[in-house]
Amino acid sequence: MTDTAVPDGRRGEDDRGGLRATLGGLTTRGRSFLAAGVAAAVCAYVLGQADLLRVGLLLAVLPLLCVLVLHRTRYRVATSRRLTPRRVETGTEARVGLLMENVSGLPTGLLMLQDHVPYTLGSRPRFVLDRVEAGGRREVSYRVRSDLRGRFPLGPLQMRLADPFGLCELTRSFSSYDTLTVVPRTEALPPVGLLGAAGGYGDGQQRSLALAGDDDIIPRAYRHGDDLRRVHWRSTARYGELMVRREEQPQRARCTVLLDTREVAHQGAGPDSAFEWAVSGAASALVHMLERGYAVRLLTDTGSAVPGEGSEGFGGPMQDPADSAGLMMDTLAVIGHSEGAGLSRASDVLRAGGDGLLVAFLGDLDEEQAALVGRMRGRTGAAVAFLLDSGAWLTGGSVSGAVGDRVRQLREAGWTALAVPPGARLADLWQQAAGDGAETAADTPYGGWS
Repeated sequence: MTDTAVPDGRRGEDDRGGLRATLGGLTTRGRSFLAAGVAAAVCAYVLGQADLLRVGLLLAVLPLLCVLVLHRTRYRVATSRRLTPRRVETGTEARVGLLMENVSGLPTGLLMLQDHVPYTLGSRPRFVLDRVEAGGRREVSYRVRSDLRGRFPLGPLQMRLADPFGLCELTRSFSSYDTLTVVPRTEALPPVGLLGAAGGYGDGQQRSLALAGDDDIIPRAYRHGDDLRRVHWRSTARYGELMVRREEQPQRARCTVLLDTREVAHQGAGPDSAFEWAVSGAASALVHMLERGYAVRLLTDTGSAVPGEGSEGFGGPMQDPADSAGLMMDTLAVIGHSEGAGLSRASDVLRAGGDGLLVAFLGDLDEEQAALVGRMRGRTGAAVAFLLDSGAWLTGGSVSGAVGDRVRQLREAGWTALAVPPGARLADLWQQAAGDGAETAADTPYGGWS
């Protein structure tokens, strides 16, 4: 990001108003000099003292000369900001570099820089730069950190110019700003096998034959770069354009991560709340499944699916997994509570295309909503649910019996359901869901496979 003062092409129309603003920047010392000079000049005229007149003129002209210099300098100072990286996890620092360049032919006086930063990222950084020679450059930097996810603007940069005598100070703000995206913290998950993951967990791909014989060929139009040996002449003659045989096409196994954002299902707020754990858990699952080669989508109770460019909301076959991950993480960075009372919209989306693995992070469920979630299982290859008792997270107590009832209800519907106690690690629950702790979990009402 680079920002310069008012461009040269606008100087003529802005000179008059800008000069008035610069005159308003006279400091107490500058106003005192100007007043003393005018008073000395009047006295010299009344008394007929030529030497006193010269002193008065000097005192009056000096602050006006400083005003003129600053007025010209304000158009010739450029700044740029470099944000590294632009996307960070909560609790991680980002570095902001500020570069100031004096592109005028005159040296500047004292420069004071202040960048506007939201209070969530810390206090506003301030820097003082001494005289910057003509064509000179100065670079300063500071760090920002947030324990809350979101998108935070950095800037605009405010600069105060002062002349060497301290007679005039001019404050101006640049117009541009950058945006820091703070995404949920992700947790590394163990590469264990989840029951029902199509194509074998860790493989992430299936293969489907596009043809089973010459009579079953489904040709497509020729594309630049296709092998001419794949041209299907019978279809070419039929359609009147060059057609080629479809080859065996790889299909990526699918995974849907369902995040319950209903406000009625979550109590409390802040980094340690149940909702924030669910958001972080969803982010961890998304990243993990993408790394395992799955086509992944993020689905919320509102029925919205991200990335949404491919079939039924999954990423398209030509979409880079890193782009899909970035889009979903950006969505989770700003996601908040919804006003909905149920999960019917998400159920409708799964009914339209819910094959593959389903991983759900759910808040408080009543019996009706638990039954609805149970019916989602029939439309997926495998389903794992993490149920949060937001009341227990709010008080720090143990998981309530109502959550245990919901867990059993989902298990009876074919889910692998686990309750999430306050402070639990998703990696441990993920391992438990895979069945490594099935024998131990069988003795408890909240863990293991259904």
